[in-house]
Amino acid sequence: MAQLSDDCFAFGGEMMAVDRALELLSGRLHPVTATRRIGLADSLGHVLAEDVVAPFNVPPHDNSAVDGYAVFFDDLTPDAATLLPVTARVAAGHALDRPGRRGEAVRIFTGAPMPEGFDTVLMQEDCKAGEGTVVIPPGIRRGANRRRAGEDMAQGSTVLTAGRRLRAEDIGLLASLGRWEVTVRTALRVAVFSTGDEVREPGVPLEPGCIYDANRFALIAALRQLGCGVTDLGILPDRLDAVRGALDAAAGTHDVLITSGGMSTGEEDHVKAAVEALGGLHFWRLAIKPGRPVALGTAKGAVFVGLPGNPVAVMVTFLRIARPILLRLMGAADEAPALFPLRAGFTYKKKAGRREYVRATLARAADGVLTAVKHPRDGAGILSSMVESDGLVELPEEITRVEPGMIVDFLPFSEVR
Repeated sequence: MAQLSDDCFAFGGEMMAVDRALELLSGRLHPVTATRRIGLADSLGHVLAEDVVAPFNVPPHDNSAVDGYAVFFDDLTPDAATLLPVTARVAAGHALDRPGRRGEAVRIFTGAPMPEGFDTVLMQEDCKAGEGTVVIPPGIRRGANRRRAGEDMAQGSTVLTAGRRLRAEDIGLLASLGRWEVTVRTALRVAVFSTGDEVREPGVPLEPGCIYDANRFALIAALRQLGCGVTDLGILPDRLDAVRGALDAAAGTHDVLITSGGMSTGEEDHVKAAVEALGGLHFWRLAIKPGRPVALGTAKGAVFVGLPGNPVAVMVTFLRIARPILLRLMGAADEAPALFPLRAGFTYKKKAGRREYVRATLARAADGVLTAVKHPRDGAGILSSMVESDGLVELPEEITRVEPGMIVDFLPFSEVR
């Protein structure tokens, strides 16, 4: 009698490797959004649509990095204290109305412009102030505590490039250049569906054999976090005509259509057939766990992304497959999330030829080294395992076994927010 498989990845047919799928995407997807000018204060998370060139030096003038005394380095005695008269005072936002003179010191404060000629600043804590004088100890180096004009950004240099998703630090940099508006890509228009006769909206009574729709709400949140404009189109029944009609209607007003569920080979899974009737599929089965039935195609001109039905598989494939697709369509530069090498704190076996993602938490071992610890439950339907994990251990196709102490790649969830 034949052994029944408990591996949902075991049925026949060639599956595409994850890297091959991502390579395919890079050659076929191009930005689809327009551009617009928005206020700098509203630009967080938007994709920059222009290169930004510094119109002037930042800082615009040499200035002091500390509160202290500005001097000519050559006035200082190399191996003994130097006594200098203090002849002026310069605060931030105010410039000395004359060049500096040899043999004097000027009281200066952080951010204040360096008077012409002075090249070194002594911290006030290192000096001894007297009545109109200051005693400067030996040992300071030439140019100490002096910020040069343009040392942050030089006039004419490109400081931000098109395709960057703007972060708080980018917005601060733009403000330091005097920018109050910026050109960005408009939001990607994404329609989201769930599929399945068993799926119900949260808030309604749950009938026997049914489940609440977690996938759609998780996807909508993740899409909004990316800055997409999202249309929630609800739950599609397990009927080919209903699925095809809904995708057809949404394609005319959206850039991207995303579904969860209905991508397998069962008699009640109609999404694949509906998309093929409206356009075509580039791939629909990946060598990935959890995940496998992941589709990329087109439907009436809109990009179609079909994700699995199990909630963990939905989230994993969204992060590693759908997210790069969306970023490319948004005009974002390649934003492959950073993977961090960590020591494994678990044993695990896998099949060769597919990429697997293991949910893990971070812990410090007895020797203080940060270690990835596998979540005790790894079913594709256990959504709580995602909540209780810090990220994913990515195991490439050639790996078949993980042993404690082995170095593995770790993707923190914080990298894909």
